[in-house]
Amino acid sequence: MAAEIVGSVASLHRYPVKSMLGEDVDALELDEHGVVGDRGLALLDTATGRVATAKQPRWYRDLLKCRAESGRDGVTVTLPDGRGLPAGEADEALSALLGRDVRMAAERADGASVERPDPEDVLSHGLDADVEAAILEIAQGTPGGRFVDHSPIHLITTATLDALGVEALRYRPNLVIATPPGHPAFSENEWVGREFTVGGVRLAGALPTPRCSVPTLEHGDLPRSPQSLRPLMTLNRVEVEGFGVLPCAGLYARVLTGGTVRTGDALSG
Repeated sequence: MAAEIVGSVASLHRYPVKSMLGEDVDALELDEHGVVGDRGLALLDTATGRVATAKQPRWYRDLLKCRAESGRDGVTVTLPDGRGLPAGEADEALSALLGRDVRMAAERADGASVERPDPEDVLSHGLDADVEAAILEIAQGTPGGRFVDHSPIHLITTATLDALGVEALRYRPNLVIATPPGHPAFSENEWVGREFTVGGVRLAGALPTPRCSVPTLEHGDLPRSPQSLRPLMTLNRVEVEGFGVLPCAGLYARVLTGGTVRTGDALSG
């Protein structure tokens, strides 16, 4: 029996530095660790030793006003004031921006962790509130040293985005999958354990993607958007293995066979 065509790749995205704006590309190279060049760098907070991420908006939300882009000479970070710096030379400027001492890291240490306050607490008490934050180990579903949140790949459908009225940028996927009219929102929930082919790549659904407060924050010129999270509190709270019942949108996936994915490639499985 031929595999069902679920949709096609509408857009592809890579984020060279964790929690910064990234780059839209026409093709991605994937290996077992995920997208080559994706979240290969991250800032470490020297006071805590933890990975700096906008999941903790009290300290790090201004990272989403910076953009990281790959080039022949490595990754360039563009600051909110328009200055562009090589990623390896941006520690001082980024520390000044955040008001905390940070340094750029190119390899995830074993047990690397982040602070993640409950997004409902952030919405209720405000971005600068000192609310309790869970300490979570990142990349639990990913081999190698990249700074992904859990699994190597993150994808989301246009059906889910359209139902929520949210820009894909806010959810920071690698692959946006265009689905046909009538395709149900949140179908990604049912893709856990399912295998897919897209371009030259074979993927396996791992987990529904839990949502933190990041989608509600400013992203470059995009303003704050509490509605990017609130509908999920009632529309799609689902069981995420190992993490409990959480508001979710999208799918984390493992890479079974690496290769190239291009815009327009069919997703089938």
